[in-house]
Amino acid sequence: MSAPEEVIGHRATTPPTGATYAAAGVDVEAGERAVELMRSAIARAQRPEVVGGVGGFAGLFDATALTRFRRPLLATSTDGVGTKVDVARRMDVHDTIGIDLVAMVVDDLVVCGAEPLFMTDYIAVGSVVPERVAAIVTGIAEGCRRAGVALVGGETAEHPGLLAPDEYDVAGAGTGVVEADELLGPDRVRAGDVLVAMASSGLHSNGYSLARHVLFERAGWALDRHVPELGRTLGEELLEPTRIYTLDVLDLISAGGVHAVSHITGGGIAANVARVLPAGLHGEIVRASWTPPPIFGLIGELGGVALTERERTFNEGLGMVAVMAPESVTGGVRRLAARGVTAWVCGHVRAATARDHSDSPAKGGVGGTVALVGEHA
Repeated sequence: MSAPEEVIGHRATTPPTGATYAAAGVDVEAGERAVELMRSAIARAQRPEVVGGVGGFAGLFDATALTRFRRPLLATSTDGVGTKVDVARRMDVHDTIGIDLVAMVVDDLVVCGAEPLFMTDYIAVGSVVPERVAAIVTGIAEGCRRAGVALVGGETAEHPGLLAPDEYDVAGAGTGVVEADELLGPDRVRAGDVLVAMASSGLHSNGYSLARHVLFERAGWALDRHVPELGRTLGEELLEPTRIYTLDVLDLISAGGVHAVSHITGGGIAANVARVLPAGLHGEIVRASWTPPPIFGLIGELGGVALTERERTFNEGLGMVAVMAPESVTGGVRRLAARGVTAWVCGHVRAATARDHSDSPAKGGVGGTVALVGEHA
């Protein structure tokens, strides 16, 4: 594992006469300037268990923190933000894409009940622009701060010839911990459980290939176009950071009655909810329980994208769905509201029948069935 945000390469000690790393397109000194610019942001994304600071080959985390668990299970997740980076690049706004990255990683950890502990990142760039790299990492650090996660390391790699000078991509990996007998998942779900939705902040970081195709190519809209339905420019809407639910979901779990949680990401609503239900159970999600944010309707209208296709691609306004015991729902919704999370009952779980179908197979191929019914309010 490399040092936090270290650019690979070496510096010559005498003026070179032949080919050099810099002449090949890798600017090590620019990478080190980027490290200095991001140092203060990384310092804000720490936990007491972190050992050492920026500069080592590996990030260190004091594992004695796990001794408070009877049987700790480590959970791990890795992800990126897909083609949303194209929007950031076009707008030359790079300090929010890191929040998206953290959200995609840590919210995949928390759904099993795990408390995310630390995270590392990887940034591939065509050319190191210190201010741009520092802005990306500042966003990652801010996301870690919001999630209560430590940013313990990362890598920025310059790829001249593979990426254009202004192109980049980001990825991250995180680790969390959960008590073995508190692990959430399909085996806890029962017929009669209730589905509680938590509102998304917009598209989050999924479906941007379809969104970009419709908005940029088919509709020909520019990022600086003011869209009345959105109340802001198209670019501002598309760069809205993914909501980080980690601390909210952990708080909800602490109150009891949560059996499973689904993060609505790639694959859409039914596929992601089905994967947290056991075979033999059917989830029914009632469209009339919410109105999708305007961006989803615009994509549908401008691209002729059917509602069912949108539901298989986007979150449609549902960022998370918790599967809860009926007696815990009222208190759970109130608890989320007190934390600023809009939440509502969006459906229920029952025994599957021969007539039931799933709008999409469970992501990963194992799970129950889920169908969205009715029309939006």
